[in-house]
Amino acid sequence: PKPEKTDKADKADKTDKEKKDWFGKKNRELESLKAKLETAENKAAELKEQLLRTAAEYDNYRKRAAKEKAEIYPEATARTIEAFLPLADNFERAAAVETSDEKFKSGIMMIYSQLVEVLKTLDVETIDRVGEEFDPNLENAVSTVTDEKLGQNVVAQVYQKGYKRGDKIIRHAM
Repeated sequence: PKPEKTDKADKADKTDKEKKDWFGKKNRELESLKAKLETAENKAAELKEQLLRTAAEYDNYRKRAAKEKAEIYPEATARTIEAFLPLADNFERAAAVETSDEKFKSGIMMIYSQLVEVLKTLDVETIDRVGEEFDPNLENAVSTVTDEKLGQNVVAQVYQKGYKRGDKIIRHAM
């Protein structure tokens, strides 16, 4: 026969069982919290990576936009100047025509000189290289002249002035 358990032994068994249950419950809670922490850390790492990518994309966008802006202004300025060059050509032709009306000629010259001043304020330079060696980057050749005084491959005459702004050729000389 089994000896009967005493109340003390019974209480000790219950206490041990309660302790095991309590520790088991706490271990499960701890494992659950560890899993939640790991999930949160993974999510935080994903969000951090996403934030870094977004910041890098924004930085690239900002740099690209600044570069495009820096490229657009000179191009737009060159196109605008190019639109006014036929006016300069026509004023030069008008100034070259002989006329008996000096007031008319004086008016043409004043307008032309104003146009030239505007081009100077925009840092536009003329390309007029008569007597210098031909450079295909600056001039377009339209004819050849045999002149022993000039030598070979030298610009003899400019039919139409060229213009440049900085390093950008707006129109090649002809």
